[in-house]
Amino acid sequence: MKRETVQAWLLILPALLLLVVFTHWPAATTFVDTLYSTPKGSRPSHYVGLDNFVELWGDPVFWKALHNNIVYAGCTIPASVILALLMALAVNEALPGRPLLRMAYFTPTMLPMIAVANIWLFFYTPDYGLFDHVLGLFGGSRHNWLGDRDTALPAMIAVQVWKDSGFFMIFYLAALQTVPSDLKEAAALEGSSRWNFFRRVTLPLLMPTTLFVLVNAVINAFRVVDHIVVMTRGGPDNATTLLLYYIYETGFRFWDTAMAATLTMVLLAILAALAAFQFGVLGRRVHYR
Repeated sequence: MKRETVQAWLLILPALLLLVVFTHWPAATTFVDTLYSTPKGSRPSHYVGLDNFVELWGDPVFWKALHNNIVYAGCTIPASVILALLMALAVNEALPGRPLLRMAYFTPTMLPMIAVANIWLFFYTPDYGLFDHVLGLFGGSRHNWLGDRDTALPAMIAVQVWKDSGFFMIFYLAALQTVPSDLKEAAALEGSSRWNFFRRVTLPLLMPTTLFVLVNAVINAFRVVDHIVVMTRGGPDNATTLLLYYIYETGFRFWDTAMAATLTMVLLAILAALAAFQFGVLGRRVHYR
């Protein structure tokens, strides 16, 4: 038994070392950095305790970024998951041109985020963009989609949903193809409708996949920075500033490393709480019984 235990630990040792070196150790050092001030020039950092957290509590831009990120996650997560499921159900059927449809749904996933941002930047361009041209056909007026505080964040949400839904569709499609065909035949013999079969059989069997997709959707919703840099830089008036972008801006534009570390710990705490909820609450309800 001891030999098997040693062998097991040796097998997981490389992955464990990578996890400690690139995840846990940086998180621990980041927390230590929150307890010190930012070194400036010849003035070294000094211990400040929880002053960085107190300063962050009174920062209106932080609360704006947090609010934006909550709205962003609350919209992108359900929209991308539901759309991915609908697309997977569509391409799982025997349709003419099904391979091309699958490729069309999955293509946005293969594009780099910077390329996606530039494509949508053209769509949103006032007067010349695709959306303004379409609105013009129906008598609509020009609109600065990314320059209006009311539409900037929804515009960014649309980009994320378009990018993520095709990626999540692949997992749902793979899960749908594992549903036993005899269950469908038995349900048809019993006179069950397609909606009843989907609600009572297919959807519960997809719950493990849904949990996996939800975990990835939550991560994606809180790690957005690249297409914000390209499209809005957090504007207008911080309307599209999200937590990770605010960390990037604080750390690499203003060089306030202590505050950037503090923001990072807040983001890690949020993600840890969401992960605990997903695996502790939702994880117990994913298996069909």
